[in-house]
Amino acid sequence: STSANIIVGSQVWVEDQEVSWIDGEVIEINDKNIKVKCSSGKEVATVLSRVYPKDPEFPECGVDDMTKLAYLHEPGVLQNLKCRFDMDEIYTYTGNILIAVNPFKRIPNLYDKTVMEKYKGVALGELKPHPFAIADMAYRHFLLYLPPYFSLLRNGSVGHMVNEGISQSILVSGESGAGKTESTKNLMQYLAFMGGRHGDDERSVEQQVLESNPVLEAFGNAKTVRNNNSSRFGKFVELQFNESGKISGAAIRTYLLERSRVCQVSDPERSYHCFYMLCAAPPEVSEKYKLGDPKTFRYLNQSNCYQLTGVDESKEYLATIHAMGVVGISSDEQEAIFRVVAAILHLGNIEIVTKINNSIGQDANSKLLIGVLDIYGFESFKTNSFEQFCINLTNEKLQQHFNQHVFKMEQEEYSKEEINWSYIEFVDNQDILDLIEKKQGGILALLDEACMFPRSTHTTFADKLYHTFKDHKRFSKPKLSNTDFTICHYAGDVTYQSDSFLDKNKDYVVAEHQALMNASKCFFVSSLFPPLAQDSSKASKFISIGSQFKGVMEAIRISCAGFPTRKPFHEFIDRFKIFSPNVITLSDEVEASRILLKKANLEGYQIGKTKVFLRAGQMAEIDARRRELARVCYKCRRIERACLRIQKNVRMHRERTRYKFMSSSVISIQNGMRGMAARNAYNYRKQIKAAIGIQSRWRQHLALRHYVKMRKVAVYAQSVSRKDLAHIKLRSLRKIANDTGVLQDAKSKLEKEAKELAMRLQEEERNR
Repeated sequence: STSANIIVGSQVWVEDQEVSWIDGEVIEINDKNIKVKCSSGKEVATVLSRVYPKDPEFPECGVDDMTKLAYLHEPGVLQNLKCRFDMDEIYTYTGNILIAVNPFKRIPNLYDKTVMEKYKGVALGELKPHPFAIADMAYRHFLLYLPPYFSLLRNGSVGHMVNEGISQSILVSGESGAGKTESTKNLMQYLAFMGGRHGDDERSVEQQVLESNPVLEAFGNAKTVRNNNSSRFGKFVELQFNESGKISGAAIRTYLLERSRVCQVSDPERSYHCFYMLCAAPPEVSEKYKLGDPKTFRYLNQSNCYQLTGVDESKEYLATIHAMGVVGISSDEQEAIFRVVAAILHLGNIEIVTKINNSIGQDANSKLLIGVLDIYGFESFKTNSFEQFCINLTNEKLQQHFNQHVFKMEQEEYSKEEINWSYIEFVDNQDILDLIEKKQGGILALLDEACMFPRSTHTTFADKLYHTFKDHKRFSKPKLSNTDFTICHYAGDVTYQSDSFLDKNKDYVVAEHQALMNASKCFFVSSLFPPLAQDSSKASKFISIGSQFKGVMEAIRISCAGFPTRKPFHEFIDRFKIFSPNVITLSDEVEASRILLKKANLEGYQIGKTKVFLRAGQMAEIDARRRELARVCYKCRRIERACLRIQKNVRMHRERTRYKFMSSSVISIQNGMRGMAARNAYNYRKQIKAAIGIQSRWRQHLALRHYVKMRKVAVYAQSVSRKDLAHIKLRSLRKIANDTGVLQDAKSKLEKEAKELAMRLQEEERNR
């Protein structure tokens, strides 16, 4: 898309001082000058070359892959990023590259276990852009060509296999404050989830790897102008895997620790978190280490910033203690570490990292690993010293590696596959690297040379630089300084102060890991971020990424100019066989792929020796046609199923009607038979009842007649018996009566004798 297509009435983007780019309508074109009426109501006059067309059909929710944009230019990219950012969609693809926009807030349920399960084994692009997708792609490529007997994972699912046993690397790059460390933690979280054994052991290798993050952040992170949790060191994490894809060990390597921050902090930055955590520890800990308010320490009170918004240092201290325990640092070792921190406010991080590595346990026999590189982002401050020089050199090296991988290696593969292509121009930063690290006459060579001469000073070193590079297009001398120098980096101009270059260059620095990265297949996570105010509101403005991260725009341009999507023949045929199902019977994969592409009516493609190459957006287009065809097939199948259902329902209705008729007839017959049977049963029961009544009456008659007879006999027997008893009693009474008369006479005689005796006694008494 060029300005030649812009006419009066076209919707365009024009530069704006407040919001970077604003949309509007062209109301006048005069040669190379143009006048635009912005959506805000104001009119802007500018040159035609600084106006870009706006896509009128741009979806409100944006696109999840930059290569799908109709117009590939800075305002189009920014519009897409902003639309997605407003919906909390902070991740966007550019081919196989993931761009992350730091929201400076927590987005709920974005990194939980449910989301990890969702991305497990899913091809890149099938779900929303996410770091888990990048990590899964690395893990799946890692598991791509193992021997068959290693393909069955422990959870029972058949994995893909390790790409010829080659270890993978994931590079997380971006400016300071872009969210690289958080992205690194998310990647490690997913890899630990995939390679873990899902047990409850708190001291498992994967858990120790994850818990190493808070330990390293406590002793290696600090607040800077742009980032409340800025990594002030670089780290390379190796996750070692066995043949079945499970984590067997790990190693953490650190380098470029900003040691000067321990004793020198500028406002409003802070020193390392561990100092403030220890000052906020429980009272008994503070008393033991004789600590108090951070304001009382010179290494901490150089800045007026002592607290972080939304961060409880006392809770962070407890979390760090817990994490140190998980990674295997004993209580005595923790006390020794914090005693050093409290005593001299100096960090011995190398000892800590070594202890973590020893505790996790490296697998000496492991030949396969996935490394996650987390380094400083590109930095440009008001004062830039040797640390910023080394940081930016590292980022230049990574940018070159990016160029070689994405640009040079892409075109080498085109030649290898013998496809028709034209050379793609790209911005190469080799001249910057030559300026800095050329063995004969580079800045580092001159710096090493100056360090060998005792009388060298930063002034003589700066003069040497001015004299050597006075004609170099990437080097310039500021007008108001005799010791500063400016380098035009790929991300912008940076002015360095050479005052302490010589002293700091004499420090010991750990060797770079470039050889390991060059031997690995890279997946890039490029980070962007909103303005410095850390405002997470929807009104936040987006700065021009043209000046913030030129590599992203270049990557998008190259991706669209080349063939960013490629599929091996067998994968392509298996995925798109729906266009012509008969191709699966063909033995010639090239011909089968060509038939499928012709059936799909695709134009932007090339067929190589082993792969199908597609231009940017073509995979989305063929996928869309595949989905459309699938929808048509689905619709036909629905119609077919509907016909079958109609037939089934008609047959069902017919059979149901017949069944109902037969059922009604059977029920009528059954009712008649049951009625007749019931009547017969009733008559039978009635006869039985009558017979029982007759039998009862007859038995009653017989019993009554027998009773009368027996009653008469009984009465007669009773009367005879009573007569005999009466005779016996009469005789007894007569006998008793006779006995009573004799006794009566005897009684009278005795009574008479008694009276005589009584009278005699009375006379005798009178006579006395």
